[in-house]
Amino acid sequence: MPPSAEEFPSADIPSTPPATNTRFLVLAVLCLLSAVLYLDRICIGQAMLSIQAELKLTNTQVSYVLMSFTLAYGLFEIPTGRWGDRIGSRRVLTRISLWWSAFTALTGACTGLWSLLVVRFLFGAGEAGAFPNVARVMSRWFPDDERGRAQGVLLAASQIGGALAPMLAAWLIYQLGWRWTFAAFGGLGVVWAAGFWWWFRDNPAEHSQVNAAEVARIGHRASSEHVHAPVPWPLVVRNPSVWMLSTIMTFASFNSYIYFSWLPKYLHDGRGVDTNTTAVMTAIVLGSSACGTLFGGQVLDRVVLGRGIVRRRVFGGSAFFFAAALIGAALLSPAAWPAAILTAMSCFLTQSTQPLWWSSAIGISGRHIGALFGLMNSAGVFGAMSSQYLAGKIADWLGGHGYSGRAQWDPIFQINIGVLILAGILWSTIRLVPVEKEIEA
Repeated sequence: MPPSAEEFPSADIPSTPPATNTRFLVLAVLCLLSAVLYLDRICIGQAMLSIQAELKLTNTQVSYVLMSFTLAYGLFEIPTGRWGDRIGSRRVLTRISLWWSAFTALTGACTGLWSLLVVRFLFGAGEAGAFPNVARVMSRWFPDDERGRAQGVLLAASQIGGALAPMLAAWLIYQLGWRWTFAAFGGLGVVWAAGFWWWFRDNPAEHSQVNAAEVARIGHRASSEHVHAPVPWPLVVRNPSVWMLSTIMTFASFNSYIYFSWLPKYLHDGRGVDTNTTAVMTAIVLGSSACGTLFGGQVLDRVVLGRGIVRRRVFGGSAFFFAAALIGAALLSPAAWPAAILTAMSCFLTQSTQPLWWSSAIGISGRHIGALFGLMNSAGVFGAMSSQYLAGKIADWLGGHGYSGRAQWDPIFQINIGVLILAGILWSTIRLVPVEKEIEA
């Protein structure tokens, strides 16, 4: 009598290997990119104290330097995102990392206002398109039910890079001076680019460390096809979601770039905080932003997604309304540390909506993620440039009229309260309408 299948199950029932988890290694690699990107972008805020003193720049001139990066970033965001749709994110992200690393290093060679303007403009042009191409990778490497948490981790990594930037920059400037500090930061992106080009593949199915079970887990988004069809711009222009998400990004960036660009200066000149404590406070504020994105990714997957538009509206609107209230409370505090903690709580709330924004933007973009995500993300340039300019211009104007300290620097935060309230209103009324009726991955 032949042995039964129960006696020798392995002989008759082939085992199926479990799904690999290479997509999480991809996430880790993208997190490194995001962290280095924000480290290079935000370190100038701490370094500007030394740059301004050595090169004798006014606050208004500093705002021009900060805006030159932001302007170029906005101008090149859409074409570079579209470039990723056409030739794949592997090539484009490698080029982006090499370009921005070179101009980060060259920042240390600048000798005056004009050289800073040119180098920071080219730095922004090189960095443009990074997040649209990262979004494209996320849409192809992660299934819908994992994307919220993955986006939260990714965005947290960028904020962690930003949080490390002030303290690391302050230490390196003390050890090496601000010029060599930029050279050191520029080298990090070169290392990342080399490893990414060697290891990453646009299509999960073509990666040597991905098996069939993981491809099936990822699902239809694992397509490797690049998009050559034209973007349906008439549909884009008429789409209400594109306009609402773009405007939300404008308001959110107005808020964020106050902290990215001016917080060390505000704490030092406005609140009278010493340089070392300024670096610590800035790191706490930006570190809270990182915690917010992690929290937001968890909330998105577990509470919001798949439960209708109402929860998106409540989550997004409430976060910005409470963030505005916390900034108001910070302005009422005469002491620097309570104000910094309240500001950190405000940033936690605003950044908790970033995974929600990414999910919404990817969801309505369809197959043209690079171009349309780039379009909506680049709208943030208007908000970023506005706060970068207004902070410096208002401080110089008030300083010229005899004001100093908080009286010179608080007004930008008062304006920011109104901006946060407007963002809350938009989230509370958001509509999500796909640009194309049939969304392709």
